[in-house]
Amino acid sequence: MSRIDEKFAQLRSTGTKAFVAYVMAGDPDFDTSLEIVRGLPQAGVDIIELGLPFTDPMADGPTIQLAGQRALEGGMTLSRTLDLARAFRETDQSTPIVLMGYYNPIYSRGVDRFLKDAKEAGIDGLIIVDLPPEEDSELCLPAQAAGLNFIRLATPTTDDKRLPRVMQNTSGFVYYVSITGITGAAEADAGDVAPEVARIQKAGNLPVIVGFGVNTPQKAQAIASVADGVVVGSAIVSQIAQGQSPADVLAFVKTLADGAHRA
Repeated sequence: MSRIDEKFAQLRSTGTKAFVAYVMAGDPDFDTSLEIVRGLPQAGVDIIELGLPFTDPMADGPTIQLAGQRALEGGMTLSRTLDLARAFRETDQSTPIVLMGYYNPIYSRGVDRFLKDAKEAGIDGLIIVDLPPEEDSELCLPAQAAGLNFIRLATPTTDDKRLPRVMQNTSGFVYYVSITGITGAAEADAGDVAPEVARIQKAGNLPVIVGFGVNTPQKAQAIASVADGVVVGSAIVSQIAQGQSPADVLAFVKTLADGAHRA
């Protein structure tokens, strides 16, 4: 079992929903980012989504785009992102880390080299938003062979004809994008999300985690109540952008995690 599988098994045994936090690696700088990431588990985060900075993030809204720009301007690279994960693993061997980003930096590094380095650094799963199922041979299948979960996105436009293809070769969990459009663009609605989550759960027998449009403890609780868990990204990244201290960022994260865990 991967760390992700173990985490969901643990959560199921206690009837708890998962809280997943997204932060951009290297935002606003390496040391501050590492301090925040190291504090996430104690703040109640079950799975960490670590953003891989990229110059052309097509699915990201302004908040995440600016975080990526800050990280890149601070010298963040794919290698430094793996260094950050490696440093986190010095003190935490149990919290799953999912690397989320785009294929170009991985392709440039070389898939085989990247997978070897990512596994060694302690990465557990990948969400690569611009690689559809038709391109599974590029990264998905090699990643699974290397022992990494490959997590797919489903959206409100993923119909019953498309869904089986999306579920094929997906592992760990399914990330349901609750709204159409970019991150941070609108608020998720539990009434709209619930039937979609049930449909995806039935299709794949995997946990379904809902992201995009979740920005308060109340919203985290509402969305987690109709899914296997919830992801918050832009709201956390906004705290970092405002210059909040790591302690204050983590205190905010804890309110979100507490909301999700009350579901």
